Amino acid sequence: MKWSAKHVVLILAATVAALALRLPRLEQRPMHTDEAVHAIKFGALLEDGYYRYDSYEYHGPTLNYLTLIPAWLSSAHKITDTGETTLRIVPVFFGLLLVVMLLWLKDGLGAAATITAALLTAVSPAMAYYSRYYIQEMPMVCFTFGAIACGYRYSLNQRAVWAVCAGIFLGLMHATKETSIIAYGAMLAALVLNFLLRKRQSRQVHNFRELFKPSHVIAALATALLVSALFYSSFFSNPRGLLDSLLAFKTYLSRAGHDDLHIHPWYFYVKMLLLSKYGAGPTWTEAFIVILAGMGFVAAMRRDSLPAAHSDLARFLAFYTLIMTIIYSFIPYKTPWNLLGFLHGMILLASIGAAVAIHAVTKRWARILIRSLMITGVSHLAWQAYLANFKYYEDSANPYVYAHTVSDIYKVVERVQEMASGHLDQYNMRIDVIFPENDYWPLPWYLRAFPNVGWWDKVDETTPAAPVILAAAVMESEMIRKLYELPPPGERSLYVPLFDSYTELRPKVEIRGYVKKDLWDRSRTQ
Repeated sequence: MKWSAKHVVLILAATVAALALRLPRLEQRPMHTDEAVHAIKFGALLEDGYYRYDSYEYHGPTLNYLTLIPAWLSSAHKITDTGETTLRIVPVFFGLLLVVMLLWLKDGLGAAATITAALLTAVSPAMAYYSRYYIQEMPMVCFTFGAIACGYRYSLNQRAVWAVCAGIFLGLMHATKETSIIAYGAMLAALVLNFLLRKRQSRQVHNFRELFKPSHVIAALATALLVSALFYSSFFSNPRGLLDSLLAFKTYLSRAGHDDLHIHPWYFYVKMLLLSKYGAGPTWTEAFIVILAGMGFVAAMRRDSLPAAHSDLARFLAFYTLIMTIIYSFIPYKTPWNLLGFLHGMILLASIGAAVAIHAVTKRWARILIRSLMITGVSHLAWQAYLANFKYYEDSANPYVYAHTVSDIYKVVERVQEMASGHLDQYNMRIDVIFPENDYWPLPWYLRAFPNVGWWDKVDETTPAAPVILAAAVMESEMIRKLYELPPPGERSLYVPLFDSYTELRPKVEIRGYVKKDLWDRSRTQ
């Protein structure tokens, strides 16, 4: 399909819009707990050159290995050489790649739908917000789309190169996150359903061998296994990682139904997309995408709604998106970023719905009206994406903010650094961090420049108190006992509060600070 200059300009405009909503001020938002966990794990890889997959506490290793690229480009050799921008540029890249990769589907979607998909991907508030999150979700969505796009390209000409490329993306999916198994199942089910529908309509397809060459399927699967094995085995330095990658599914399935903290009703994601409003914050909605996706689904299911060249891809996307939406809705364990997989499918369906709506009308005034509605809808989404990323980036009024670190974290770091300036050992001074169940994240990221931090889940009465202590508010009575009741008279040090006002780590998670009085006095006079 030949593209006009106008089409090229619109794709470039979508890419620029995606960049503008994702790249600026990457360091502005405090690090979420999950981001900090992955950042510290990456730090071990950067400094030691070795990564060992943990099937219990971490997802797949691709995020860590891919982060080596911006770290090396910025000449970072230690975790202290990196910052939020170094880490978050990775999901930004994949958020942009999602827009550009749509060109692989232009023959199956058509120009109007491809451009619409690019624009909706660029401005979707959820897509834009989580493209700035150092977690596995955006790479996962990108790799999944890569597998679908390469599979589509293969269907056009049955060239082995596209089968191998699809295998690469399938392997990267597994090496990224355990939820890949859901996407695999949805893809396979969509293929089977689409095949049965074609067969029922007698469209000259009698068996799968007509669609896929067995040797190419084997090549794709072998490639996927090799790619996954490379990452999970830390490039063959940790063979145990291959077994752990399979055991991870047991951990994932266990948490999916038993982690009360993240258990939500089936309509959690649907409600979030259709309408969300918290307190005095703005009203959030991606209903524009959901409604257009519904129109795209109906068009895909109707026999004569789409050109023959577009119908197979549209039906696959319709089945795939529906299955993904149903599965994620009925899994009790829910976090907002998990909706990205099926939201991206909705965006692709929405582009089909928009194209059908535009081509369905012939009168000039009707086309102008529909295009005006499209522009209004895209603009409204872009405005919400701007608010989400640059105004309500940590505010609970934003539906995509979930148990997020608050800006008080900067005050915590500033006060600790101030105390270090008055200590003889400077940044080597001892710090104790005490939180029940090790709920002190993201402090390991923010205190990464301090090598002598003790991380505790309870107050240890047998060790001397550090000159600076950070503790959960619920530890106050135990802290008083350790500092003032246990030491014999004459051996007690006077401690004063490190913070002069109520300070939170996350909403409703108060953090208290204690500092020796003499250190406080020296630091304040520096």
